[in-house]
Amino acid sequence: MSKVAFYIFFVMMTLFLTGIAISPPDDFRKVENKAFKVGEKLTFDVKYGFVTAGIATFYIPRIKRISGRDAYHVTFEVNTVPGFDWIFKVRDRYETYLDVEGLFPWRFEQHIREGSYSRDFSAFFDQRKGKAKTSEGKYDIPKYVNDIVSALFYARTLDYSKLKIDDRIHLKNFYKDKVYDLDIKYHGKETVEVSAGKFDCIVVEPLVQEGGLFKSEGSILVWMTDDALRIPIKVKTKVIIGAIDGDLTAYEGLAGKMTSKR
Repeated sequence: MSKVAFYIFFVMMTLFLTGIAISPPDDFRKVENKAFKVGEKLTFDVKYGFVTAGIATFYIPRIKRISGRDAYHVTFEVNTVPGFDWIFKVRDRYETYLDVEGLFPWRFEQHIREGSYSRDFSAFFDQRKGKAKTSEGKYDIPKYVNDIVSALFYARTLDYSKLKIDDRIHLKNFYKDKVYDLDIKYHGKETVEVSAGKFDCIVVEPLVQEGGLFKSEGSILVWMTDDALRIPIKVKTKVIIGAIDGDLTAYEGLAGKMTSKR
């Protein structure tokens, strides 16, 4: 036996005897991401009419190892301001663990505190076996299924340059116990002005059926910067009476230069 063959044999036996499994590499997609990175934090005023009712934040504090893969730990929080708490107090938090290379979720958490209503929900997405293991059961899922937060961040990496108005991008969203269609409808381009500045944007409409970040009775429109970062600048959600707007007020830790700001 040659020295090379003996060395390979020795290594294989050592791994076997110490119980270390040799697994084939994962056959997952790789998505180019120039839109966001660890440290990004986006802050929004949540307005009902002319009244600022709350503050919302998207934050990526760290990369965490989950299911043998690196994942962005993405958080989304919405809290009513103290002056609005007596009307309707909200303390909502969503979390997703988004695969760094493939931009699909491994875990999703939802913690709702709205008035007297509360709900806690979690799901582990076994993307290798096509199963969602939730706090309420076990369900079949298609590969690369999204939760609502991961869908937004994945949508930030897509190429909209060749789309025509009313074109749709088809995604899948899992929530509670079902997989739903989640289409993103393209509405074109607009320039909008918020507290954080004036921006050239593309406008999209997530056609959410379940699991949305806002309880809506109509359309949800999202204005994202018309550059590589695709930062959400404004969100408008129709509700039973009126509309709720989320306007960007501050940003930090961006993945690159924001070229769409005027």
